[in-house]
Amino acid sequence: MLTILQTIVLFTALWLHGTVQAAPVSQAAKNILVFGDSLSAGYGLDASDSWPNLLQQELDRSRSGFKILNASISGETALGGRLRLAKLLEQYKPAIVIVELGANDGLRGFSTADIESNLNEILVQISRARIKTLLIGMKLPPNYGEPYITQFQSVFPRLSAKHRVSLLPYLLEGVSPDQFQADNLHPAAASQPQIMRNVLLVLKPLLR
Repeated sequence: MLTILQTIVLFTALWLHGTVQAAPVSQAAKNILVFGDSLSAGYGLDASDSWPNLLQQELDRSRSGFKILNASISGETALGGRLRLAKLLEQYKPAIVIVELGANDGLRGFSTADIESNLNEILVQISRARIKTLLIGMKLPPNYGEPYITQFQSVFPRLSAKHRVSLLPYLLEGVSPDQFQADNLHPAAASQPQIMRNVLLVLKPLLR
Protein backbone atom coordinates (compact mmCIF):
# COMPACT_ATOMS: atom_id res chain seq x y z
CA MET A 1 0.00 0.00 0.00
CA LEU A 2 1.28 3.47 -0.92
CA THR A 3 1.21 6.12 1.69
CA ILE A 4 -0.45 9.44 0.86
CA LEU A 5 2.98 11.07 0.59
CA GLN A 6 4.29 8.36 -1.77
CA THR A 7 1.17 8.70 -3.92
CA ILE A 8 1.67 12.46 -4.21
CA VAL A 9 5.33 12.01 -5.16
CA LEU A 10 4.45 9.37 -7.78
CA PHE A 11 1.76 11.46 -9.44
CA THR A 12 4.02 14.53 -9.40
CA ALA A 13 6.80 12.58 -11.16
CA LEU A 14 4.39 11.24 -13.78
CA TRP A 15 3.01 14.74 -14.42
CA LEU A 16 6.49 16.23 -14.82
CA HIS A 17 7.49 13.41 -17.17
CA GLY A 18 4.44 14.06 -19.33
CA THR A 19 5.16 17.78 -19.35
CA VAL A 20 8.75 17.27 -20.52
CA GLN A 21 7.69 14.81 -23.21
CA ALA A 22 5.04 17.19 -24.53
CA ALA A 23 7.32 20.24 -24.66
CA PRO A 24 8.17 21.30 -28.25
CA VAL A 25 11.72 20.70 -29.43
CA SER A 26 13.40 23.96 -30.42
CA GLN A 27 14.78 23.99 -33.95
CA ALA A 28 18.27 25.14 -34.85
CA ALA A 29 18.53 28.28 -36.98
CA LYS A 30 18.20 27.65 -40.70
CA ASN A 31 21.43 29.02 -42.10
CA ILE A 32 22.07 30.34 -45.61
CA LEU A 33 25.79 30.57 -46.38
CA VAL A 34 26.72 33.29 -48.86
CA PHE A 35 30.00 32.10 -50.35
CA GLY A 36 31.42 34.67 -52.72
CA ASP A 37 33.90 37.41 -53.52
CA SER A 38 33.87 41.22 -53.24
CA LEU A 39 30.51 41.45 -55.04
CA SER A 40 28.94 39.69 -52.07
CA ALA A 41 31.35 40.92 -49.38
CA GLY A 42 30.11 44.50 -49.87
CA TYR A 43 33.36 45.97 -51.13
CA GLY A 44 33.37 49.76 -50.77
CA LEU A 45 30.00 49.76 -49.01
CA ASP A 46 28.68 50.06 -45.49
CA ALA A 47 27.86 46.54 -44.33
CA SER A 48 24.22 47.52 -43.91
CA ASP A 49 23.96 48.41 -47.62
CA SER A 50 25.23 45.11 -49.05
CA TRP A 51 22.81 42.80 -50.81
CA PRO A 52 23.29 39.94 -48.29
CA ASN A 53 22.25 42.29 -45.49
CA LEU A 54 19.25 43.50 -47.49
CA LEU A 55 18.36 39.85 -48.14
CA GLN A 56 18.42 39.18 -44.40
CA GLN A 57 16.06 42.09 -43.85
CA GLU A 58 13.68 40.68 -46.46
CA LEU A 59 13.81 37.20 -44.90
CA ASP A 60 13.10 38.73 -41.49
CA ARG A 61 10.09 40.60 -42.84
CA SER A 62 8.66 37.36 -44.22
CA ARG A 63 9.43 35.56 -40.94
CA SER A 64 11.15 32.77 -42.85
CA GLY A 65 13.40 31.84 -39.95
CA PHE A 66 16.48 31.79 -42.20
CA LYS A 67 19.72 33.44 -41.16
CA ILE A 68 22.29 34.80 -43.62
CA LEU A 69 25.93 33.94 -42.85
CA ASN A 70 28.20 35.88 -45.18
CA ALA A 71 31.55 34.14 -45.69
CA SER A 72 32.47 36.17 -48.79
CA ILE A 73 36.00 37.55 -49.17
CA SER A 74 37.14 40.31 -51.52
CA GLY A 75 39.54 38.92 -54.11
CA GLU A 76 38.42 35.33 -53.59
CA THR A 77 38.86 32.89 -56.46
CA ALA A 78 37.18 29.57 -57.19
CA LEU A 79 40.33 27.75 -56.05
CA GLY A 80 40.45 29.73 -52.80
CA GLY A 81 36.81 28.95 -52.18
CA ARG A 82 37.35 25.29 -52.92
CA LEU A 83 40.10 25.09 -50.30
CA ARG A 84 38.15 26.75 -47.48
CA LEU A 85 34.63 25.43 -48.07
CA ALA A 86 34.79 22.20 -46.05
CA LYS A 87 35.57 24.02 -42.81
CA LEU A 88 32.68 26.45 -43.35
CA LEU A 89 30.20 23.65 -44.06
CA GLU A 90 31.25 21.92 -40.86
CA GLN A 91 31.15 25.12 -38.82
CA TYR A 92 27.82 26.53 -39.99
CA LYS A 93 25.93 23.46 -41.25
CA PRO A 94 23.90 25.56 -43.71
CA ALA A 95 20.60 24.52 -45.22
CA ILE A 96 21.45 26.47 -48.40
CA VAL A 97 24.70 27.70 -49.95
CA ILE A 98 24.76 30.61 -52.40
CA VAL A 99 27.91 30.21 -54.53
CA GLU A 100 29.08 33.46 -56.14
CA LEU A 101 32.63 32.79 -57.33
CA GLY A 102 34.57 32.84 -60.58
CA ALA A 103 34.52 36.54 -61.44
CA ASN A 104 38.05 37.17 -60.15
CA ASP A 105 39.30 34.11 -62.02
CA GLY A 106 37.84 35.47 -65.24
CA LEU A 107 39.18 38.99 -64.70
CA ARG A 108 42.64 37.49 -64.23
CA GLY A 109 42.32 35.47 -67.42
CA PHE A 110 42.54 32.07 -65.74
CA SER A 111 41.87 28.96 -67.78
CA THR A 112 38.13 28.39 -68.04
CA ALA A 113 38.82 24.67 -67.63
CA ASP A 114 40.45 25.38 -64.26
CA ILE A 115 37.60 27.70 -63.24
CA GLU A 116 35.07 25.01 -64.10
CA SER A 117 37.06 22.32 -62.30
CA ASN A 118 37.27 24.32 -59.07
CA LEU A 119 33.61 25.35 -59.14
CA ASN A 120 32.68 21.76 -59.89
CA GLU A 121 34.55 20.57 -56.79
CA ILE A 122 32.75 23.20 -54.70
CA LEU A 123 29.40 21.91 -55.92
CA VAL A 124 30.47 18.31 -55.28
CA GLN A 125 31.34 19.14 -51.66
CA ILE A 126 27.98 20.82 -51.13
CA SER A 127 26.10 17.97 -52.81
CA ARG A 128 27.81 15.37 -50.64
CA ALA A 129 26.61 17.27 -47.57
CA ARG A 130 23.04 17.17 -48.99
CA ILE A 131 22.72 20.95 -48.96
CA LYS A 132 20.62 23.00 -51.39
CA THR A 133 22.62 25.22 -53.73
CA LEU A 134 22.13 28.44 -55.66
CA LEU A 135 24.87 29.02 -58.23
CA ILE A 136 25.36 32.60 -59.42
CA GLY A 137 26.89 33.38 -62.80
CA MET A 138 28.86 36.41 -63.92
CA LYS A 139 29.85 38.19 -67.12
CA LEU A 140 33.14 39.74 -68.23
CA PRO A 141 33.83 43.14 -69.82
CA PRO A 142 33.95 43.17 -73.65
CA ASN A 143 37.71 43.83 -73.76
CA TYR A 144 38.36 40.18 -72.83
CA GLY A 145 37.39 39.09 -76.31
CA GLU A 146 34.40 37.12 -77.53
CA PRO A 147 35.92 33.59 -77.41
CA TYR A 148 37.06 33.86 -73.79
CA ILE A 149 33.86 35.64 -72.69
CA THR A 150 31.71 32.93 -74.26
CA GLN A 151 33.76 30.12 -72.71
CA PHE A 152 33.63 31.78 -69.30
CA GLN A 153 29.89 32.42 -69.29
CA SER A 154 29.09 28.89 -70.46
CA VAL A 155 30.69 27.42 -67.33
CA PHE A 156 27.80 28.38 -65.03
CA PRO A 157 24.79 26.92 -66.89
CA ARG A 158 26.79 23.79 -67.67
CA LEU A 159 27.59 23.21 -64.00
CA SER A 160 24.02 24.04 -62.99
CA ALA A 161 22.69 21.38 -65.35
CA LYS A 162 25.33 18.85 -64.33
CA HIS A 163 24.62 19.14 -60.61
CA ARG A 164 20.93 20.01 -60.96
CA VAL A 165 21.22 23.14 -58.87
CA SER A 166 19.42 26.47 -59.16
CA LEU A 167 21.10 29.11 -61.31
CA LEU A 168 21.00 32.89 -61.37
CA PRO A 169 22.66 33.48 -64.77
CA TYR A 170 23.93 36.98 -63.98
CA LEU A 171 24.16 38.58 -60.53
CA LEU A 172 24.13 42.16 -61.82
CA GLU A 173 21.15 41.87 -64.15
CA GLY A 174 19.30 45.20 -64.26
CA VAL A 175 22.11 47.22 -62.69
CA SER A 176 22.67 50.37 -64.77
CA PRO A 177 26.15 51.72 -65.66
CA ASP A 178 25.68 54.71 -63.34
CA GLN A 179 25.19 52.39 -60.36
CA PHE A 180 28.83 51.34 -60.10
CA GLN A 181 31.63 52.65 -57.95
CA ALA A 182 34.50 54.66 -59.47
CA ASP A 183 36.37 51.47 -60.48
CA ASN A 184 33.47 50.48 -62.77
CA LEU A 185 33.71 46.94 -61.39
CA HIS A 186 31.97 47.03 -58.04
CA PRO A 187 28.29 47.98 -57.78
CA ALA A 188 27.43 50.96 -55.60
CA ALA A 189 24.94 51.07 -52.75
CA ALA A 190 22.15 52.19 -55.11
CA SER A 191 22.43 48.88 -56.99
CA GLN A 192 22.20 46.58 -53.98
CA PRO A 193 18.36 46.38 -53.76
CA GLN A 194 18.22 45.26 -57.41
CA ILE A 195 20.93 42.65 -56.81
CA MET A 196 19.06 41.41 -53.73
CA ARG A 197 15.87 41.03 -55.77
CA ASN A 198 17.76 39.10 -58.44
CA VAL A 199 19.01 36.64 -55.84
CA LEU A 200 15.71 36.39 -53.94
CA LEU A 201 13.78 35.52 -57.11
CA VAL A 202 15.81 32.34 -57.61
CA LEU A 203 16.29 31.66 -53.90
CA LYS A 204 12.61 31.61 -52.97
CA PRO A 205 11.86 28.05 -54.19
CA LEU A 206 14.76 26.76 -52.08
CA LEU A 207 13.26 28.24 -48.90
CA ARG A 208 10.31 25.84 -48.99
